[in-house]
Amino acid sequence: MRNFVRSIVLLLALGLSEPVLAGPLEDADAAYRKQDYTTALRLAADQGDAGAQFNLGLMYDLGRGVPQDYAQAVKWYRLAADQGYARAQNTLGVIYQVGLGVPQDYAQAVKWYRLAADRGDAEAQNNLGNMYDLGRGVPQDYAQALKWYRLAADRGNAWAQFNLGLMYDNGRGVPQDYAQAVKWYRLAADQGYAWAQNNLGNMYELGQGVPQDYVEAHKWFNLAAASVSSGDTRERAVKNRDRVAGMMTPAQIAEAQKRAGEWQPK
Repeated sequence: MRNFVRSIVLLLALGLSEPVLAGPLEDADAAYRKQDYTTALRLAADQGDAGAQFNLGLMYDLGRGVPQDYAQAVKWYRLAADQGYARAQNTLGVIYQVGLGVPQDYAQAVKWYRLAADRGDAEAQNNLGNMYDLGRGVPQDYAQALKWYRLAADRGNAWAQFNLGLMYDNGRGVPQDYAQAVKWYRLAADQGYAWAQNNLGNMYELGQGVPQDYVEAHKWFNLAAASVSSGDTRERAVKNRDRVAGMMTPAQIAEAQKRAGEWQPK
């Protein structure tokens, strides 16, 4: 129990993702006592602790406590992934998809996403769905994309909920169904996902899947713009908000702003 508590404190100090149970590693414990957190984590990783290996990979990936080194990040992620650690498997998938420290390889990305997805990792399920959706590393297959998006969406993954909303919105792999699109956009929007908030605003503006409601449209466009500080997402949301504001009375705009100010993520 003592080492368990210390491991939690260690990970909190590093700002990493989860406790690493180092076990009775005297050297790691001694390093911790000296506040040498990197050494303590590395010793646990060297002993084969998959959680420690993943978090050490994360440190190298982000350059947190060590110089940024993608090759070292890949090394430690792979050691954890080879032990079946789902978060490391998903992260390796991302690395191969974007070509970060390794040559870009969609087939390898699919391999690692699938391993993590089969273990129930919602992010990996969404990412695997995206590969099927776009035909990267696998033949394009909307039915498979829908399957994996739905699994992740049912676990509460906002990206997957948004992607599922897109499929229903555009009739891609499913009959076009605006009510279903609104359902999934709303679930993602309620978590603060800016793209879903923007698209939900579009649905209210156009009256697709919901009664036309400029007040709600303005609210969701405003929330989307506030969710990100810069970039295309914000620019689009601001443009949409200002456009719909031109069709509203001052009282309606004030009501929309009030609703946005009262909104809380779920």
